Amino acid sequence: MELFQAAMVLGGVGDALGYRKGKWESCASGLLIQEELKTLGGLENLKLDADNWPLSDGTLMHMTTAEALITDYWSLEDLYRELVRLYVSAMVSIQGRQPLPTTVEGCANLKPDNYLLAWHTPFNEKGSGFGAATKAMCIGMRYWQPEKLDNLVEVSIETGRMTHNHPTGFLGSLCTALFASYAVQKKPVVRWGRDMLKVIPIAEEYCRKTIRHMAEYQENWFYFEAKWQFYLEEREIELDGQDKPLFPECYDAEEMDKIYKRWSSEGRGGRRGHDAPMIAYDALLAAGSSWTELCKRAMFHGGENGATGSIAGCLYGLLYGLKHVPTCLWQDLEKRERLEFLGTELFKAAAGEK
Repeated sequence: MELFQAAMVLGGVGDALGYRKGKWESCASGLLIQEELKTLGGLENLKLDADNWPLSDGTLMHMTTAEALITDYWSLEDLYRELVRLYVSAMVSIQGRQPLPTTVEGCANLKPDNYLLAWHTPFNEKGSGFGAATKAMCIGMRYWQPEKLDNLVEVSIETGRMTHNHPTGFLGSLCTALFASYAVQKKPVVRWGRDMLKVIPIAEEYCRKTIRHMAEYQENWFYFEAKWQFYLEEREIELDGQDKPLFPECYDAEEMDKIYKRWSSEGRGGRRGHDAPMIAYDALLAAGSSWTELCKRAMFHGGENGATGSIAGCLYGLLYGLKHVPTCLWQDLEKRERLEFLGTELFKAAAGEK
């Protein structure tokens, strides 16, 4: 239970650190961010609170997803209707936190008063962003058992395309949900990427069965897979048995920004559904149990560091808990008690059978 609580809290910490009230999230230089961090006394001397280090809309949407997952739903369709209701309501609470236009547009297309089609949204050519990925880790916590894989696939895809109805977007939500389930299962981190790619065909088959937007999906489906295959080959971990990732000898802030930009599709690391989880995963691979190293790689770079920070922080919490994280970073975190509550209830929901 403590690891589930830590995951929800550290997802918020990673988000708040990378976001920094919009200041660091909009900075294109990891070097400038890391230099400013030194002037603030370093990571271990920061005190995160609601006024100076608020949560972004990403964590609020992750919390909203978790709120639905802990309700007493009788079917997945009931879960989707509850998600629709909560997502539409959440649009009020995320105002003032620079909400993503894609998320706002996606929620505007949800139909809480339509019992049959409430969660059916149109295909969105611009729906490839990271917003679906950052709200889906809790799905992997709720359905972490290997025998629940079909549920994880379906719920992460449906949840993802409610707001990001584009394969690069909703495959990002599948990815982060899978990674969370792998973390709970204690699967070696080095295997997560290639095991995730083995699940993509199951996701494609599910989308075919739902008979929605397959023509548009087909045109955009393979980009996500291709980018991840390229990444795994670059780290030399694409094949079973390859368990020693290769990292560049020089990996300072400027080099990191260059690499993250190369993985991206628009010159800013972490903006899309494929590379936000990728950067978080790469940081976990390199950092091991070092929270400081994780932050340097996932929260303090010149990309979408609130998004990559929230994913990395949540997954780190599932693996290592809070023991390596300075208390000042999470003790006064905005909504900490609610995040801990959601972690507790997700643990109970995952353990109980309907």
